[in-house]
Amino acid sequence: MNLENFYLLNYAWIALAVIIFLTLVILKVRAPYGRHTNDKWGKMISNHWGWFWMELPAFLLFPILTFIGPREKDWLTWLVVGLWTLHYFNRTIIFPFRLRTRGKKMPLTIVFSALFFNGMNGFLNGYYLGYLAPEDVPGITVNVVVGLAVFFLGMYINQGTDSRLIALRKKQEGYQIPKGWLFKYISCPNHFGEIVEWAGFAIVAWSIPAVTFAVWTLCNLVPRALNHHEWYQENFEDYPKDRKAVLPKIW
Repeated sequence: MNLENFYLLNYAWIALAVIIFLTLVILKVRAPYGRHTNDKWGKMISNHWGWFWMELPAFLLFPILTFIGPREKDWLTWLVVGLWTLHYFNRTIIFPFRLRTRGKKMPLTIVFSALFFNGMNGFLNGYYLGYLAPEDVPGITVNVVVGLAVFFLGMYINQGTDSRLIALRKKQEGYQIPKGWLFKYISCPNHFGEIVEWAGFAIVAWSIPAVTFAVWTLCNLVPRALNHHEWYQENFEDYPKDRKAVLPKIW
């Protein structure tokens, strides 16, 4: 695939993300996993293994395509692959088995759609770095320094929120209202953190597939956060009225 066709593929993938985002927000579709799980979407699978299989394509495809590609590997390639692997090692190997959701399941429909989503994003970023990226990479630039700071800030927020939410389930008392920390401002700091994280990744990588993935992350997680926010409001009468869904003071 030449660079022109690769860019067209990315633009088409971004357009699909925007269409799905508008559909989910306007129609208020709730993806049936997590607290929104139901069996109306077909055969179910363990929540833990569902998460594992969903994240595995991204975890594997990106580094494999990067390494087998003919392009010479430079310091920026190793840095970008390292950031990606750091995130997806947690998402694929650690996070699914930290969940305190005994007996919870998710539809295979969700698993297969996520397989495609993660596989496509892993392919785009890996193929670019392995085959198409320019080889005259400069030294450390401002965008790399800024992007790293944004990436690790987002990762800290994302994983810190996950730990707090998992801790809430220790007593097996069901869902509760999260309090303190960034929950003071938004219902889903974990989704906010992941959006920030991949924005930082895009700044570091400075490439069209990295931007594409950042756009997809936003389009995927904002509707998810809105669903969570509405669910909290429906199930807890004393849910804080001034708390937003995913963007403090905004949305």
